[in-house]
Amino acid sequence: MNIDELTFDEQGLLAAIVQDAASKEVLTLAYMNRESLTKTIETGETWFFSRSRNELWHKGATSGNTQPVKDIRFDCDQDALLVLVEPNGPACHRGTYSCFTESLLQTESESAEAEQTNRYEIIEELETLLATREAERPEGSYTTYLFAEGVDKILKKVGEEASEVIIAAKNRDKEELTWESADLLYHWLVLLREQKLPLDDVLARLKERHGQQ
Repeated sequence: MNIDELTFDEQGLLAAIVQDAASKEVLTLAYMNRESLTKTIETGETWFFSRSRNELWHKGATSGNTQPVKDIRFDCDQDALLVLVEPNGPACHRGTYSCFTESLLQTESESAEAEQTNRYEIIEELETLLATREAERPEGSYTTYLFAEGVDKILKKVGEEASEVIIAAKNRDKEELTWESADLLYHWLVLLREQKLPLDDVLARLKERHGQQ
């Protein structure tokens, strides 16, 4: 597959959906022409075509919030792109992690039945929250503090929480074990985010091992 086989519209553009490769959160929708797509492939960072300014623009050239590209996929009609990136900061000009922060549908709390259907929803929510914290770095956030301190601090916390889990289990204290397990899971997810390792990769490895049994 090469660029000439893609189906550009009458303005010579393709819609490009930009997605965080780790959290799978959709960050923005932009447009690429042949030149910007070529630059994206050559430089390994996102380049788009601005319809309002009628010019190419390199994401992060001014703000520093570049988007190193991990993969570029095209749809079945070959007229739209999915660009998987590792974002260096917010994707939106408003300073938010994603451009998609508002909802047209305001729903009430999910029913108990719906919660049982997706019992691991909190993991997905936490993964997105951690990605948002890393990009936006709000003041006063403990997660911001961990990302600012870096991998050594995060590793220390993972080690500490793992030790606390061992102690709680040894004491057969279920309440304490529940608390410390939650702390360990949170810090482990922070570590995955800092390492740019998608949780999906870990789950895929588990599935692979299970299939070998």
